Amino acid sequence: MPEAHAALNDEFYMRLALQLASAAAGQTGINPVVGCVLVKDGRIVGMGAHLKRGEAHAEIHALNMAGAEAEGATAYVTLEPCSHHGRTPPCSDRLIREKVKRVVVAATDPNPLVAGSGLAKLAAQGLEVRSAVLNAEAEALNEAFNKYIVTRLPFVTVKSASTLDGKIAARGGDSKWITGEEARAHVHLLRHRHQAIMVGIGTVLADDPALTTRLTVPGLNPIRVVVDSTLRLPPDAQLVRDGAAPTVVLTTGQAPPERRRALEALGVEVIDCGPGPAVDLRTAMVRLGEREIASLLVEGGGKLSGALLGAGLVDKLALFLAPKIIGGGALAPGSFDFPGSEAMSRAIRIDRMNVERFGEDVCLTGYPRYVSESEE
Repeated sequence: MPEAHAALNDEFYMRLALQLASAAAGQTGINPVVGCVLVKDGRIVGMGAHLKRGEAHAEIHALNMAGAEAEGATAYVTLEPCSHHGRTPPCSDRLIREKVKRVVVAATDPNPLVAGSGLAKLAAQGLEVRSAVLNAEAEALNEAFNKYIVTRLPFVTVKSASTLDGKIAARGGDSKWITGEEARAHVHLLRHRHQAIMVGIGTVLADDPALTTRLTVPGLNPIRVVVDSTLRLPPDAQLVRDGAAPTVVLTTGQAPPERRRALEALGVEVIDCGPGPAVDLRTAMVRLGEREIASLLVEGGGKLSGALLGAGLVDKLALFLAPKIIGGGALAPGSFDFPGSEAMSRAIRIDRMNVERFGEDVCLTGYPRYVSESEE
């Protein structure tokens, strides 16, 4: 964050709290990432972040650091302090007990068990409360949690790497490498920040990927999810034998029982998602949600990405574009392979587009807006 023109105000300290929260992205499971900064008499006296599901929340870490200095302080919290007993006691109660004077919050908790009650409790006890400070930034930071806590469905991000003409491989199947090292390193950061990564069986058979996080320092490996309607996943695939992370296979009632037994004997979790012939992707999302997967990164080929997009199941896109043109027509696969629409008015529109550069490549990030008939 540039400091040259920063003003010392609520926004200044909330940005610090957001930075603390962001640093823990990927390691809190279905819980939100939260940061907290305690300030008293112009000094920071405590800081903290929620680091792991089931363990102390950000406010508790900051209060423990502040000790007696918490009395009369202002707490800057990126998410409304909880007011209910879950795996940990309510943070709002601790803020009241420590005699914090003022609480500044970025976002209200969408969890129905909280949903404003934490702020109401603080105000009822005489604490000064201010909300919605840097709200948009806080909402974006917890977009996966915000969806999951209300719907119990994972937040789905589709990542693709393509040439400028939209090809993810040459007509002979070669795809290494479309983008450069900087873009590929960022993809591994995305893996670290997601609970699970999904590919189709075609990608596994073609590339035998590990789907692990490989950075210059150790990162978190996501759960590997394979869409495989007839259980063609080979027992000697890296996903089966490396033990680097759990592997889940989504299949159908048409899968041979003996293949299921063989994979389960090797530690693979097999989940039925419809009678077949293809995996029902909507059912798949329900099943992954039941498994407490709140964030899902899709790195499959054009057919899987296209099927998810066509079904309206994609929440976010991360499209890496390399300054290359490969041609190949229909023989070279594209990023999204689905029937689509005959009319431009029915095209899936991308909102809130953001552009980042990674070496020679660019990444376009945005959110699909599925057009209804009334919008045509």
